[in-house]
Amino acid sequence: MINGKQLRDAFISGANNLCNRKAEVDALNVFPVPDGDTGTNMSMTIGNGAKELEKLGDEATVEEVAKVAASGFLRGARGNSGVILSLLFRGFSKGMKGKETATGADIAAAFSLGVEAAYKAVMKPTEGTILTVSRCAAEKATEIVKYDDSTVAVVYGMYLQSKRTLAQTPEMLPILKKSGVVDAGGQGLVYIFEGMWSVISEGKIIMPKTAEETSAKATDYAYCVEAVAKRGENASEGFEKVLSAFGEIVEYTEGTQGAKFHIHTNEPGKVITEALSFGTLLATKVENMSIAHTELKFEYEAPAEETKEEKFPYAEVDPSVEYGFVSVCAGKGLTDVFADLGCDNIVSGGQTMNPSTEDILAAVQATPAKNVFVLPNNKNIIMAAQQAAEIADRNVVVIPSKTVPQGISAMLAYDCDASVKENTEAMNEALSSVTTGQVTFAARDSDFDGHKIKEGELLAMKEGKMLYTGKEMDLICSRLAKALVTKETSMVTIYYGEDVSEEQAEAIRTVIEGKLPNSIEVNTIYGGQPVYYYIISAE
Repeated sequence: MINGKQLRDAFISGANNLCNRKAEVDALNVFPVPDGDTGTNMSMTIGNGAKELEKLGDEATVEEVAKVAASGFLRGARGNSGVILSLLFRGFSKGMKGKETATGADIAAAFSLGVEAAYKAVMKPTEGTILTVSRCAAEKATEIVKYDDSTVAVVYGMYLQSKRTLAQTPEMLPILKKSGVVDAGGQGLVYIFEGMWSVISEGKIIMPKTAEETSAKATDYAYCVEAVAKRGENASEGFEKVLSAFGEIVEYTEGTQGAKFHIHTNEPGKVITEALSFGTLLATKVENMSIAHTELKFEYEAPAEETKEEKFPYAEVDPSVEYGFVSVCAGKGLTDVFADLGCDNIVSGGQTMNPSTEDILAAVQATPAKNVFVLPNNKNIIMAAQQAAEIADRNVVVIPSKTVPQGISAMLAYDCDASVKENTEAMNEALSSVTTGQVTFAARDSDFDGHKIKEGELLAMKEGKMLYTGKEMDLICSRLAKALVTKETSMVTIYYGEDVSEEQAEAIRTVIEGKLPNSIEVNTIYGGQPVYYYIISAE
């Protein structure tokens, strides 16, 4: 039997263990496109819950601990893997209702409820993922309590079974086997169970890796800088050597498209300046290690609460306002497009930065309408939007747009005189009226969808499926545009990204226009989006 303190410490230990090893989980992602990786999303999700758990005293009951954890995980949930993780612990919380302490049987039953909730939330559950790993762990726990009701036996059984199931995931998903990896989400869950087991078996909380790794050197270097820089036209060679002059490089990888680095330094400003001279910064994190390791017990990469509140101040529902709109996108140009179409609030996010449930919820509740339509515009954000809809204090309708052009098409289908039901049907129908293509670069070497892909190569995708790879932008874009159009297509729109000039975009438009029938109108619009050089829509 365990009490609230033990359960709290187990959750925190699991969170720390996952956060310590998030890079390992990220590395398991087989999709070569730069994205909000699984390890990062899961660690930010569980990290949000751990911060709330830290505030609980030792006298808290298991019910209180489970409730706080579930709420923190839910609000911090990012990406599909993060949402599934939050649902597992949301169901677990329901199983702990009314309990001061928990037996092994209680834990097994509660986690089974979590698995049930996670499976119900996924429209088409895929075996060989975190869902399978969690289900098999829950089934093993249920089997164990038949002959041993101790929490030690149950938690160890869940941990051991999760590892066994994880090892089998490549046999369940061919793409994992072909890439020689196990499922990333499942691996993240194994690390959580491992951290929990450490507390249940030995009473030992696994501490944040940053403290363990840098405590001996914290007096030498005060700051930790992590960044991803996209190579600019005037980027000089020998960037790693330049960085090494400012401190100790912990991690450095460089490809044809850019560089990712982690450095300990006393001159963070100079490091950032050099990175900007190398190219565009896609992501940056600067931490004062001395403060982090002496004043903070936990460190997680989450936006400050003050920032969220300032950006999306809460607004009461105005009975005279029937409809409001929230959209998710990245890039000034795309933000302007959605604002011009009537979106009240726009959440910054997309492929590389999946917003949390709480980010979307804040934008919804800053929209003073009785009915708020939410456009996620990315398949990995839809579940977070749906979770936000469940806990909002006004009616929320999530239109499951998977791409920006789908979101724009849905907005154009809105009719201010129509009912909620009529608008929902029209906006959902509009999603199928547009076909989306995207041009980006490979973030890693990969063998994906029959393509042997090298880091830095150009990638052309149609509705998220890989079509072409290559090195010539005009050829990639024209082939993609031709693949998008049908006999019914009347318009092609090219949204060009932050690293593309207007002149370059016009040159691509001319090439594409020359490859398509004269009846198809081709336009360019500045999107300013990161990651994707071009987003091309056909309708």
